[in-house]
Amino acid sequence: MAPATAGGVAAARRRDRRVYLRSHPVLFALLAAGRGRGVRRIGRTVLVHDAGAYREALTRIPLDRTAAGTTGAAAQEALAGAGGVLFDQEGSGHRADRRDLADGLGAAGVERLRGLWRPLLAERLAPLGRGGEVDVVALAAELSGSAVCALLGSGADPSAVARAAAAAAAASVRGHLPGPRRPGAKAAAARTARELRELLAGSGGEGALAAMLAVAAVNTTVAALPRAVAWCADAGLWGQAGDPELLPRLADELLRVTAASPVLPRAAAADGTAGGCPVRAGDRLVLVARHAAGAHRRGPDALDPAPPAEAHLVFGAGPHACPGARLARAQLADVLAALAPYRPVVVRARADRRAALPGWRVLTVRAGTA
Repeated sequence: MAPATAGGVAAARRRDRRVYLRSHPVLFALLAAGRGRGVRRIGRTVLVHDAGAYREALTRIPLDRTAAGTTGAAAQEALAGAGGVLFDQEGSGHRADRRDLADGLGAAGVERLRGLWRPLLAERLAPLGRGGEVDVVALAAELSGSAVCALLGSGADPSAVARAAAAAAAASVRGHLPGPRRPGAKAAAARTARELRELLAGSGGEGALAAMLAVAAVNTTVAALPRAVAWCADAGLWGQAGDPELLPRLADELLRVTAASPVLPRAAAADGTAGGCPVRAGDRLVLVARHAAGAHRRGPDALDPAPPAEAHLVFGAGPHACPGARLARAQLADVLAALAPYRPVVVRARADRRAALPGWRVLTVRAGTA
């Protein structure tokens, strides 16, 4: 099995960079700022790029889950209803909700979901075998919406849930990213979040926690999965995707390189250190997951993968690790396995300028040559 070529990796990285440059240019500038140093302080903001410092910040520094500019604040502002939204919880409530999520997203739960999305994949990818085209972004939205509805026991239309979750995230998170605030952004965030909660509540999914799960699952999947497919197509990785032994490692590598949530905005609740840099209570922490996982240094390669301790940093660390990591790996692996026989090539790609996370608005593929 041949590794990806240097030219293919360079082409794939150029295409992937367009996601940031065209949809989140301010975020891209933030990612580039100071990455030559593992930790950099700018006033009361601490930029963390180094893997060890990143892990230290998530596991040893108490975090303020509701501070302005953090994920918790964005989730609380947009989605708060009856009960918390996981990102803004503390103590026993936080642990209990994470356990509930972990039960549904454990090995048995993910296997049940695979029985749902594998037939859907076969049906949606069938046009490739007839010389047709498939929009991988639309596919990712439907897959993620279906998984969310199954997890919540919701009878809502999966595509409608995916659209509502994307709109809620775009309206909310963009108000908390660096750069000028748009007029009416707060009202738009409240409206889209209300629409998502009503859609889920009317079909079996109750409360803000259900809405949070929908927002997190849909937006990370729609951001990462099409970018991973583009990487495979451009870097010539379909051979690895078609090898059952290499496939799990390739999925891990692609999730590392795409880093769906490239930056984790947090705030320190108490004094501590990150990579030797003193952190004071109230400091804003900008944890650059993409750099901690080495996504900017090395491309994906199942034949020479990054150590798991480094690759898995895109899902956080310790008590702040994402409970949906197993689901993300399984879903991406199944998509790649289903696509590998067609060896797709990208025929159209347009970045999404409105999405909450860097991603494609359209990524159309057709079958390539064997």
